[in-house]
Amino acid sequence: MLNDDVNEKLTLETIPTIAPSHRFQWEEVQDCHVILYPEGMVKLGNSSAEILKLCDGENDVSAIINKLQQLYPDAELDNDVNKFLEVAHENGWIKYK
Repeated sequence: MLNDDVNEKLTLETIPTIAPSHRFQWEEVQDCHVILYPEGMVKLGNSSAEILKLCDGENDVSAIINKLQQLYPDAELDNDVNKFLEVAHENGWIKYK
């Protein structure tokens, strides 16, 4: 399900949250985090899951990057986090508050 609001711009002040029609959870059988939605499921890699854990409707993009930077101090995360959030939004996995 593609997001109808793909024209919304992602900024450091954007607050992403999991879309109401989707559920983010650990799936024991798949041995990974997944996004569940009415039409199916998407398996997520570790880095994608770490980003989505912080998409709680409270953290803005700046806070998400800062929290991940604390976990991975040697990584350059800004571009990767922004790109992932844009793709997640385009796919309808997250909404912007």
